[in-house]
Amino acid sequence: MTHSPAEPDAAPPDEVRHHPRTFEPLTVILLIVLSAGGAIIGLRLVTTIGISANTSVIGALVAMVIGRLSILGFHKMRSVHRQNITQSAISASTFAAANSLLAPIAIPFVMGRSDLVWPMFLGASFALLVDGFILYRAFGSEFLPSTAAWPPGVAAAETIKAGDEGGKRAWVLAGGGAVGFVGSFFGLPMSAMGVAFLGNIWALSMFGLGLLVNQHVPQLWNFDLAGAYIPHGVMIGAGLVALGQAVRILARSGEKAASLASVADQPTARLEAATDDGTDPALRPTVTPDRLRAALLNGYVLYIAGAIILAIAAGLWEEMPLVALIGWVLFAAVAAIVHEIIVGLAAMHSGWFPAFAVTLIFLIIGMLIGIPMVPLALFVGYCSATGPAFADMGYDLKAGWILRRGERPYTAYELEGRKQQFYASIVGFFVAIAMVALLWESFLETGQIPPVSQVFADTIMAGLDDTSVWISLGIWAVPGALIQLLGGSRRQTGVLLATGLLISTPWAGWLVFIAIIARLLWTRWRGAQGENEIVLFGAGIIAGDAIWGTAQVVK
Repeated sequence: MTHSPAEPDAAPPDEVRHHPRTFEPLTVILLIVLSAGGAIIGLRLVTTIGISANTSVIGALVAMVIGRLSILGFHKMRSVHRQNITQSAISASTFAAANSLLAPIAIPFVMGRSDLVWPMFLGASFALLVDGFILYRAFGSEFLPSTAAWPPGVAAAETIKAGDEGGKRAWVLAGGGAVGFVGSFFGLPMSAMGVAFLGNIWALSMFGLGLLVNQHVPQLWNFDLAGAYIPHGVMIGAGLVALGQAVRILARSGEKAASLASVADQPTARLEAATDDGTDPALRPTVTPDRLRAALLNGYVLYIAGAIILAIAAGLWEEMPLVALIGWVLFAAVAAIVHEIIVGLAAMHSGWFPAFAVTLIFLIIGMLIGIPMVPLALFVGYCSATGPAFADMGYDLKAGWILRRGERPYTAYELEGRKQQFYASIVGFFVAIAMVALLWESFLETGQIPPVSQVFADTIMAGLDDTSVWISLGIWAVPGALIQLLGGSRRQTGVLLATGLLISTPWAGWLVFIAIIARLLWTRWRGAQGENEIVLFGAGIIAGDAIWGTAQVVK
C-alpha cells in the first residue's frame, strides 16, 4: 500500500514522494498542545503511583478524532503518518517530564539541597536530549533492529491501522482493548499480559519467571531477595555480557551485519507481504556497524560534556579533588550510556524498562567505591535521566516502521519518516523541559515526590559500609552472565530475568505465562491468521491499559 484510500490527502503526488512534515503549522501546533498535556499526565502519575502511562495511543486517538473534522485543514490528520508523528511527540513529552526530568531533580530536593535542583535540571535536560539522539541514530541496526518486538510500538501502530482500516482488525483490537481496560480496572497489570502476546517467547518466559520468583519466594521462604542484592547481581552479570555482545555486533564486518535480520520468532515482522522479488526491504538493517559505532561513541562524548556541565553548574570542585572529579565525569558518562543500553534492551524485548532498578545498581556501585554524598546524588540523577526516553522513542519508531513498511521505494521513505518522528520527539522533549521548569516547585514543595526519588535520596543518606554486598553481587553476577550468554544477544534472557526479579508487581508473572500459553495454543490452531490475531489482541490489551492509566489522571 502507498496510502489508505480513507486518507483525503492521499492523492497529491507530493504525499507519495515525501513523508508528512513535523513542522507543518497545523501539525506542530497540535504537537505542542498534546505534548503539554502529556507532560502533565506524566508528572501527575509519577508523583502519585510512581509510573508513567504510555500516552502514545492517546495521541493517536486524538489525531484520529481531529482528522474527522472538515475545518481548518484538520482532515489532514487522517494520514496515518501524521498520527504517528503526533503519538511520537506526546509519548516523548510524557516520559521526559516524569522519568527523565522531575525524578532526577527531586533527589537533591529531598536531601535538603534545593540549591542543586537547577544544576540537576540542566544536566538531566542535556542527558535527555542525548538519550533521544543516540536511539535515533542506532535504531534499525542489528543491535536495535526494527524487527524486534518493541511491544508498545506495535500497540500504537495497530491502533492507528485499525482506526484507518476498520473491519475485523478494529474488532479484534477493540476486544483486546476491552480486556486490558477491564483488567486494569480490577488492579491487574494488563500491560504484562499484552507484551507477552507480542515479544520473543524465550525472553518473555525468563521475564515471567523473574516476576514469579520475586512475587512468591519472599512469601514462601521469608527471604528478602532485594536485601541480599540477588536481583542486582544478576542484572550486573547479564548487563556486562550484554555489553560484550553489543561490542561483538559492532565488530562484525559490514557485509555480515547488512544481511537480513532474523525474524523467526517475531510475529510483527510478518504482518505485511513480501515484495515481488520475494524479499522485504523493511527487514534489512538501515544502520551499518560503522554508523552504530559512531552513534555510541558520539553519545559517550556528549555524555562527558553533559557531566562536565553538571559538575561546573553544581560546583563539584568544592566537593572533590581534581583527579576524583575527572573520574566522576568519566564514570557518570559510562553509567549514563550503559544505563540506557540495558534499559533499552529490556524495553525492546519485554515492553517494560527497569530504569529504577538499573539506576539503583549504579547507586550501590557508587556507594561502594566511595563517591561522596552530594556528587553521588548528582551522579544518580544524571544516570536516571537516560533510558526512559531511549526506550520510548524505540517504541515510537517501531510504530512508524510498521506503518511505513508498505511504502515504495521503502528505504528513502522510512528514513525520512524516522527523521520526522525524531523532530516530533524533540518538540515533545522541549515542551517537557518547559513544563517541568514551570511546575516543579508546585509539585515538590507540596510534597508530591516521585517514590523512586525518595528511595534514592534515603539510600544515599543512609550510606552503605557492608563489604558483603560486593560478595553477593559477585556471586549472583555469575548465573546472570551465564543465562545472558546462553540466550544470545537476540533473546536477552539474562537481562529479562533480572528485569523480572527487580519488578515487584503482583500477578504480572502469572499473566505473562497465561498469555504465552494462550498464544502458543491459538497460533497452533489458527496458523498464520491466528498469529496476526494474537498481535492485534495483545496490542489492544496494551492500548486498553494505557487508556485506563490516563483516565486516572483525568479523574
